[in-house]
Amino acid sequence: MKLLKIAAAVEAVTVCLLFLNLFTVHWPAVSSALGPTHGTAYLVTIVTTLATAGASVRAKLLAFVPAVGGYLVLRELSARKR
Repeated sequence: MKLLKIAAAVEAVTVCLLFLNLFTVHWPAVSSALGPTHGTAYLVTIVTTLATAGASVRAKLLAFVPAVGGYLVLRELSARKR
């Protein structure tokens, strides 16, 4: 669960920074650094969710939502624990 929290945070922060870069200075070096980082966090979110025991089909599908999928999965998993 800790890995999913970290991946969700990294995924959300990097996509915000990518958009900020795109809409302001548009430095290719920033995109080159943040793009793969965001992609990796996105994939880690998906793989971690799919590997989580007890994750519902809904949670597994939510993992595929770009940028906020990790947070949606965390919300779904915590709602199922209640």
